[in-house]
Amino acid sequence: MSYFFLVYVMIAIFCIASAMSLYNCLAALIRKIPYGQCVIVCCGKSTEVRLIFLSGLCIAIAIVWAIFRNEDRWAWILQDILGIAFCLNLIKTLKLPNFKSCVILLGLLLLYDVFFVFITPFITKNGESIMVELAAGHFGNNEKLPVVIRVPKLMYFSVMSVCLMPVSILGFGDIIVPGLLIAYCRRFDVQTGSSSIYYVSSTIAYAIGMILTFVVLVLMKKGQPALLYLVPCTLITASVVAWRRKEMKRFWKGSSYQMMDHLDSATNEENPVIAGEQIDQQ
Repeated sequence: MSYFFLVYVMIAIFCIASAMSLYNCLAALIRKIPYGQCVIVCCGKSTEVRLIFLSGLCIAIAIVWAIFRNEDRWAWILQDILGIAFCLNLIKTLKLPNFKSCVILLGLLLLYDVFFVFITPFITKNGESIMVELAAGHFGNNEKLPVVIRVPKLMYFSVMSVCLMPVSILGFGDIIVPGLLIAYCRRFDVQTGSSSIYYVSSTIAYAIGMILTFVVLVLMKKGQPALLYLVPCTLITASVVAWRRKEMKRFWKGSSYQMMDHLDSATNEENPVIAGEQIDQQ
């Protein structure tokens, strides 16, 4: 009973959060279109008509998915759209301040993922992984926690049919957790003018880690903790790039370190006499 209550609460939260996330993602694109910018004023606030229609569309998509979420033929498409928007919006909202935070967060979540996939089968009565059971919805009447991207295996090559479940699933955490590191790499590129070297290399590393995950999945015929492959690939790649560019200290301390440098340089420009005295003292 508690499991079903948890599922329905998660479904309600997911519908609200994903509808808002989908609106934020699409609104950013629509605002770049120079057409249809009709505005209405209500209670002293102006709103574009097209954004009102967009909000209605996003809410409708979430409601349709909630009603037909167990429809195997096409409901997964809506879930994936909402899920991807949710992940993108969360990555945009949550910003890790430095590489040190990335290492700690990704490392802890890697241990968490490995524990619930590989260790829990030795604890549970049926010998199954808790993480895989929750993601696949094997605990009850076809109700699943909406925390995964689902793709029918018929869309993959026939070699994927060796796996037991009818769909391939990828948890939101496998997108969000490495995504926070990649987003930090992108911000670091912008702040330091590194011509996207950190962003591109970490994105390629993520793709390699994902390919490695599916290769091991096919070979072992057993659900895998994707973070086991994604976290080392992205962290090691980012570290190697920073080390080769001799920016590890700056990359490790992150934006706070850069902000202090910026404030110091700004102070020196505003107070050249004080800066000169500091140099003489050194």
